[in-house]
Amino acid sequence: MDAISISALVHRYSGAAEPAVNGLNLNIPKGAFYGLLGPNGAGKTTTISIICGIVKPVSGTVSILRRDWKKDATAIKNSIGLVPQEIALYDTMTANENLNFFGQMLGLNGKTIAKKADELMEEFGLSEHKSKQLQHFSGGMKRRVNLMVALLHDPEILILDEPTVGIDVHSRHMINTYLKALNEGGMTIVYTSHQLDETEQLCDEVCIIDHGKLLIEGRTSDLVSDGHSLHHHFIELTGKQLRD
Repeated sequence: MDAISISALVHRYSGAAEPAVNGLNLNIPKGAFYGLLGPNGAGKTTTISIICGIVKPVSGTVSILRRDWKKDATAIKNSIGLVPQEIALYDTMTANENLNFFGQMLGLNGKTIAKKADELMEEFGLSEHKSKQLQHFSGGMKRRVNLMVALLHDPEILILDEPTVGIDVHSRHMINTYLKALNEGGMTIVYTSHQLDETEQLCDEVCIIDHGKLLIEGRTSDLVSDGHSLHHHFIELTGKQLRD
């Protein structure tokens, strides 16, 4: 069974010369740790936004756990946890206040939020900081809270857009170790990153897209079985020109 199935997906932003997503087809198996790779402007974030129901495609279909956004929007929202590239938290609120706020937005009751928040605070080493405002947190600590928000409702699918960008080695290691454990417990994870060596270690399946189109897809072990790294395949497929 596929956790996410995308067929002939197209999206063009107003005034853009080319589609951001251009006839994309993807099938992400349930339980996969799936790497969605591509250079800047390849269409990764747009694809994620469509999967999560934030952006409506011009055409094509997206099925989440065999559900359709038009018919099962509430069920789909409850099944997905999204960790955006930007820190989506309130700096003047404490860590606990942020978790409580977003938990209520997810429709959780206070008791459930408090229990899950305590578990996550302990897991991510932030229990002693839970009453501090986010403006006093380091970048790595904020990234951990950003992830915690996405996990409050125990989603079946976790989608992460550059979750470890700009953070220290220890925070990156903690986050990646936890993600691996979640996946081993059955959670489907969709992961975008420019850290290709990290992706190669974490993801059992990957795809590379560019200009909104699929270039290659397969098991990570198969793609690197010729002795070449993901980095090599990435450059060979997308070119060496700089992307802004």
